Amino acid sequence: MITKKTLPEMIAELRTNENIAYWHEMEPQEARTRPFPEDVDPRIRSALQRRGIAELYTHQESAYRMAARGENIVAVTPTASGKTLCYNLPVLQAIAKDDTSRALYLFPTKALAQDQMSELNEIIQEMGIDIKSYTYDGDTSPAIRQLVRKAGHIVITNPDMLHSAILPHHTKWVSLFENLKYIVIDELHTYRGVFGSHVANVIRRLKRICRFYGSNPVFICTSATIANPKELAEQLTGSPMRLVDDNGAPRGRKHFVFYNPPIVNVPLNIRKSSTVEVNQLAKQFLKNKIQTIVFARSRVRVEIILSHIQELVKNELGPKSIRGYRGGYLPKQRREIEKGLRDGDILGVVSTNALELGVDIGQLQVCVMTGYPGSIASTWQQAGRAGRRHGEALIVMVASSTPIDQYIVQNPDYFFERSPEQARINPENLIILVDHLRCASYELPFKVDEEFGPLDVTDILEYLQEERVLHRNGDTFYWAAQSFPASEISLRSASQENVVIVDQSNVAAVKIIGEMDRFSAMTLLHDEAIYLHQGVQYQVEKLDWENKKAYVREVDVEYYTDANLAVNLKVLEIDRTRDRGHAAVHFGEVSVNMIPTIFKKIKMTTFENIGSGPIHLPEEELHTSAAWLELKEVDPELGTKALEQLLLGIANVLQHIVPVMVMCDRSDVHVTPQIKAAHTGLPTVFIHDHYPGGIGLAEDVYKRFDEVKEAAANLIRRCPCKDGCPSCIGNEFESLDAKSKSIQLLSSM
Repeated sequence: MITKKTLPEMIAELRTNENIAYWHEMEPQEARTRPFPEDVDPRIRSALQRRGIAELYTHQESAYRMAARGENIVAVTPTASGKTLCYNLPVLQAIAKDDTSRALYLFPTKALAQDQMSELNEIIQEMGIDIKSYTYDGDTSPAIRQLVRKAGHIVITNPDMLHSAILPHHTKWVSLFENLKYIVIDELHTYRGVFGSHVANVIRRLKRICRFYGSNPVFICTSATIANPKELAEQLTGSPMRLVDDNGAPRGRKHFVFYNPPIVNVPLNIRKSSTVEVNQLAKQFLKNKIQTIVFARSRVRVEIILSHIQELVKNELGPKSIRGYRGGYLPKQRREIEKGLRDGDILGVVSTNALELGVDIGQLQVCVMTGYPGSIASTWQQAGRAGRRHGEALIVMVASSTPIDQYIVQNPDYFFERSPEQARINPENLIILVDHLRCASYELPFKVDEEFGPLDVTDILEYLQEERVLHRNGDTFYWAAQSFPASEISLRSASQENVVIVDQSNVAAVKIIGEMDRFSAMTLLHDEAIYLHQGVQYQVEKLDWENKKAYVREVDVEYYTDANLAVNLKVLEIDRTRDRGHAAVHFGEVSVNMIPTIFKKIKMTTFENIGSGPIHLPEEELHTSAAWLELKEVDPELGTKALEQLLLGIANVLQHIVPVMVMCDRSDVHVTPQIKAAHTGLPTVFIHDHYPGGIGLAEDVYKRFDEVKEAAANLIRRCPCKDGCPSCIGNEFESLDAKSKSIQLLSSM
């Protein structure tokens, strides 16, 4: 009989592996607790005691005291440190004390809302008090909706539902808005970029309606570790905040390991596939019955890894013991997987970042990440899934060959010693602001001198009056249009004209399955593109650009598509400049003209190019903000061709580095090099926000340009390749010494 190895034995074995690039050990931490405050209702106290909670962690007690005093708070502690009690305790106490009190909970995803409701209802049941908590989302049936509006003490929803279904119909929610004591915003760090900028405006509308009904609720926010939680919470809610970060939760010993797959092509510095290495590592843990979670970056990657691992361990464990978890699974299936993980029936799960947020999945011992998740905050969230209270835990991040993964494993200090990133929002983005003023005017008339958040918006209201959207009577603007504005605005996009995706796989039941902003649609929804939705592959049969509709059909193919975009960029206005002698860094407004040219079909398993085709779409124009650096003096011996290649290489590195530095998705910011910029004729590299009007990312790059530049130079310097490879500046260089010349060029900027 084969004896199973324990986790400590496997950790000792892993230490000898030659592919380990860095090993970081975190000491265990004892719990720090305080007794329950005396004013907590005895029924709540005994319900929590029956659930094994005899005292509160220090951060939970601080949060309760501040919230009970009417202070807005943001609680920031690691994953699985009991943040839920920071808001459930004050909310349940308020309702136990006064039955008319109401609370509104906002979660970024439906799955998280469902999970939190189950936990909350268990406590309420133990308390023996008649407190009604309901989720209100797209799945809520009409009969239940009426009940929630009339009798829900705690309404659990998401920002999209608040924006499109609750605020526009506030007259049906009078009992909620008149008695609203608390607004809970969980997973605060997810509200960044365009989504966060939209949500900040939704909160302005919410506060305006609360004032109308005479309530002034307290905000309780919780967040994973980011560098600016207080600032983000204040920007998002428009209210002053107190920070609660005295984490008292216990922690077992944790090992955080950077694993760099071996090089298989020395000249090009190409490493063995991270997916293959992840499969092998996960197989070893699972065969020894060690509960493991594997994170992958995309839904396709989840399915690939899942099928490989199931195949590897089917004889020992059976495929049902390893499950996938991602967007697109039905709620019933998700609940079953979460329960299986908590009970130990499911040994392994392969997930996208859907399980990064605080869904309760119990105690997993090992977490394996396929590549760097994209931000320090996100990485710690995923790492927090292993060793959730006591005992030893192992986190392994397996790097891919991409520049950013290689940068992280070669610069562990950057990851372990740097505070997590700043989360940025720009609620004043004009396009987003005008959209929400239309929604707010539909909800309640605007007075001439009324502010929206901190802003005087009379000019915009007058513009909407000229557009015949509003009608002015005396000192009040009234809604005058026929349309329902909230239905036209997606919180997850800044482009007003979205392309609707129509599934015609079943002729008898043609249905709309999603939408996408038109800038993204150019490269993701062109004719013949493979579009992924909820883990299912669809081929785009036809993109009707004029009517903004993409017709898709379900397919099962072994490839995905990637499109090339030709970009022409012009400077409209320079707002700020830093002169550096040989070079200058600028920030200002630009117009970007984009036209997709061709698409490639790339095989999923080997990533080889297996075909291509042209894209026939009109040019699109985007006005946005950009930071750019121009070189005023260049070594004349370089020659135009070599300089062009070096600029392309530097742009490649920046495209990977910038999203990490400013905490955004790779698609949120674009890097465009020009050998001769239209406005100066000088070699220039532009870094621009990929959204109309910009959302503050390029501005952040301008402010922190030296830090960004140094990180880019470091990545190139530390890459073990001889003279440029796909992990740094690319590998299409005719001239020798491309690496050192790229570093020289960056240093001169």
